[in-house]
Amino acid sequence: MIEIIGLRFKTAGKIYYFDPNGRRIRRGTGIIVDTVRGMEYGICEIPNKMVEEDPSFMPVRKIIRIANDRDLEVLEKNKLREKEAFDICLEKIKGHGLGMKLIDVELTFDTTKIIFYFTAEGRVDFRELVKELAGVFRMRIELRQIGVRDESKFLNGIGMCGRTLCCATFLSEFQPVSMKMAKDQNLSLNPSKISGICGRLMCCLKYEEETYEELNKGMPGVGDIIKSSDGQGEVLSVSTLRRTVRAAIRKNQHEPPNINTYAAAEISIVKKAENFDNGERYNRRSRP
Repeated sequence: MIEIIGLRFKTAGKIYYFDPNGRRIRRGTGIIVDTVRGMEYGICEIPNKMVEEDPSFMPVRKIIRIANDRDLEVLEKNKLREKEAFDICLEKIKGHGLGMKLIDVELTFDTTKIIFYFTAEGRVDFRELVKELAGVFRMRIELRQIGVRDESKFLNGIGMCGRTLCCATFLSEFQPVSMKMAKDQNLSLNPSKISGICGRLMCCLKYEEETYEELNKGMPGVGDIIKSSDGQGEVLSVSTLRRTVRAAIRKNQHEPPNINTYAAAEISIVKKAENFDNGERYNRRSRP
C-alpha cells in the first residue's frame, strides 16, 4: 500500500497522482510539484488516500510544497505573460502566412517552457516560427497541434442543452462515441441534432449507453416480426425505457392491420428484420 494524492493542472483536466511526502492535503489546496515538463502548480482533487501499488501510476513523484502567497503571485504573472505570448504568436503566424489557428498558450510555473496549442487542416511547417519565438521568449518552445474536440475543451461554450460544455467543465478524458449509441437510444440520426459545437457526435451519448444496452437485451427492433396475443405483426416503434413496442398486427390478409402497443413481456420475436437500418425501418410500414 502507498499513500497518494490526485492533482489536476487544468480545469476538467486529467488527474495525476503524487506522493504527499508526509503531509495531510485537503481538497482544493494548491500544490507545487516537479513534473516531466518542469515545476508546475496543481490543485488537489483527491486528498490523502491509501491504494495498492499500481504500475499505471508508478513511480509516484513527491510533492515539493504547498503553494504559498508568493506562488499565487507567480501564477498570476504567468497568466498575464500567456496573454502577451498569445498576441505575439498570433502576429508571427500571420507574418509567416501559416495555415494554423492559435487556440491557447500555456506557460510552465517555472517559466522554462511555453506551449502553443493550435489547430490546422493538415501538417504545418512551423520550424521558422519556432526559431523566431525562441528568440523572443528565450525559453523552450513547443507547438502542439490539437483536434476539434480539444479546441472546444479549451475555448468552452454553450451546448444545445443550454449548459456549458461537458468537456470544459468535468470531462477529463474523451470517450469514443458512435452512431450506434444514437440508434440504441432511439434518437434522431440527423447529424445536426446529435453533434456538438465541435462538429463531432455529442459526448453525452455515452452517458446512458450502458443502461440502454442492458434494456435493449431481448427487445425487438423496428421491422421485426413479433407474435402477440392478437397474432403476428411488424414492429413500428420501440420505447426502450417503457419496455413497450408498437406493432401492426394483421389478422386477415384482406383487412388493414390493427396498430396496438404491447409490453415486451407479452410478445416474442418470430423473425428479425434484414437489410434495414434504423432509419429505413422507421419509414417502412405494413400495407393492406
